[in-house]
Amino acid sequence: MSSTTGPGAAFALVRQRNFGPYFFGNALSASGGWFQNLAASLLVYRLTHSPFLLGLLNFCQFIPVLVLVPWTGSAADRFDRRRLLLAAQTTAAALAAILSVLAWSGLATAWVVILFALGLGVTSAASIPAQQALIASLVDRESLPTAVALNSMTYNLARAIGPALGAASVEYLGIPASFLLNSFSYLVFVGALLAIRPRAQETAARETSRLRDALGLLRDDPRLLAFLIVVAAVGFASDPVNTLAPAFAHAFGRKDTVAGFIIGAFGAGAVTAALFVAGRVAGSRKRMAITLTLLGGGVIAFALSPWLPLGFVLLFVAGFGYLASNTSATTRLQLGVSEAQRGRMMALWGVAFLGLRPLASLADGAIASAAGVRTAGVILALPALAGVVVLVLVGQRERGREHRLVQPLAARREAQGEDGHGPPAGERGRDVVADHRAPGGREPAERDRP
Repeated sequence: MSSTTGPGAAFALVRQRNFGPYFFGNALSASGGWFQNLAASLLVYRLTHSPFLLGLLNFCQFIPVLVLVPWTGSAADRFDRRRLLLAAQTTAAALAAILSVLAWSGLATAWVVILFALGLGVTSAASIPAQQALIASLVDRESLPTAVALNSMTYNLARAIGPALGAASVEYLGIPASFLLNSFSYLVFVGALLAIRPRAQETAARETSRLRDALGLLRDDPRLLAFLIVVAAVGFASDPVNTLAPAFAHAFGRKDTVAGFIIGAFGAGAVTAALFVAGRVAGSRKRMAITLTLLGGGVIAFALSPWLPLGFVLLFVAGFGYLASNTSATTRLQLGVSEAQRGRMMALWGVAFLGLRPLASLADGAIASAAGVRTAGVILALPALAGVVVLVLVGQRERGREHRLVQPLAARREAQGEDGHGPPAGERGRDVVADHRAPGGREPAERDRP
C-alpha cells in the first residue's frame, strides 16, 4: 500500500482512468439528489406545515431499499453491475423530469410528491448494491479503503454543497427547476458509467446468490454483524439532520430555506473526515467508538443548542464522526467477503444504512409532532452511542477468545522448550501470529491501524 495518506492519496485516486469519472459523475448526481430532496421537503412543508408528512416523505424514499433488498442484492451478484446502474439512473432521470413538469403545471400536490419519492426510492434500491459493489472493480485492493472513503465523500460533498445550492435554486429558480436540475444530474452519472471500464466481474450462480447465503456470513463472523449495526446506528443518528432540517430552521427562528445550510454544515464535517481518512486503513474499534461518540454527541448538542451559529459548529463535529464511522465499517464489510458475495453484503449495508431509515424518519416525524423537533433530535442520536457499547462488547468477546487460544499454545510451546525440541523463539512468535489470522490469511480487523 502506498505510504501516501490524507489528501495526497485522495487526489492520486481520482486521477485514475476508471475511478475519476465515476467519482465526479457520482458526486454531481448526489448533489442533484439533494436539490430533489430539499425541493420536495420544502414543497410538502409549504403545502401542509406537517412534520409528520416530512417523515412520511422520507419513509417513502427509503422503504423500497428495505423491501426490495432480497432481489436487488442478488441481482448485483448475478448480473453486470454497470448495466444495472445505467438502467436505474436513466429511469430516475425520467421520474425527476416528469415531476418537474407536474410542479410547473401546479399539479404536484403533497401526495404526488410523496408518490414520486417512492418511485425514486425504487431506483435507489436497484442502484445501491450494484453501486457499492462496483467500487471494488475500479481500484486495486490496497486502494479500496480510500475509494470507500471517497465514495462516501461524494455523498457528503453533495451534503455540504447540494443543500446550499439547492436552497439557492429554490429561492431564485423555483422548485420545478430544482427537480429538473436533478434529472440532468442523473444523466451526468449515466455518462460517467459509459466512460469507465471496470474489471471483469465474478458473478454468482442463481442457486448460490440468495440473500440468506449472505446472512450465513454474519453468523460465521460476528464482526460483520457488528459493523452492520454500526452502519445502522450512523443512519439513525444522522436522520434528524436530513428529515427535520426545515423544522429545525423554524425552531431556531429562521426561514425554511436555512435548512440547506443546516444540512450543509453536517456535510462539511463529513467531507473533512473523508480527506482525513484517505489512504488510511479501516482503523481500530477504539477509533470507531470515538467517531461514533462525536456523531451522537454532536447531534444531541445541536438539538439542544439555543444558538444557530454554535449549532453549525456542532453539526460539523457530528458530520466528521458520521463519515469516519461509516467509512471504517463499510471498508471492513467490503474486505470481509469475496467478489461474488459483495453485492449481497452491500445489499445488507443498504438495509442497515438506508433501508432502516424509513423507521427513523417516521420516528422523527412522530416524536417531533408530539414532543418537539429538539426532542426528536436527541432521541434519534442515541443509537450512535449504543453502537459504542456494541463495539466494546465485541472487543471484549474477541479478546476473551484470543486469550483462550493463546493459553494452550503457550503451555504446549513452553513444554516443548523444556524438552529441547521446541522451535526457536522467533519461530514461536510467528506461529502465534499465524494462529490469530482471520480466515483467508488476513489479519483481523482490529490489527488495522491508521
